[in-house]
Amino acid sequence: MTKLSGLQKEVLALYRGWIRMTYRKPRETRPHFLSYIHEEFGKYRDLPRKDFTTVEHLLRVGNKRLKMYSSPDLKDVH
Repeated sequence: MTKLSGLQKEVLALYRGWIRMTYRKPRETRPHFLSYIHEEFGKYRDLPRKDFTTVEHLLRVGNKRLKMYSSPDLKDVH
């Protein structure tokens, strides 16, 4: 198995952070969060690995959204 690059590790850490966040949400809304997460990450599944600027931008946006969606006041995502 090949080693992961730094950006790949960051993407996986972001994904794990999103998944962990769902466990702090009400049980009945977790499937909505999971489908949102899979949909958002799936949009960029075919993004070339060498497109560093786009990956870095998406990581920044993803981290900001994670912080926003982690708020205890937010109970559901549509």
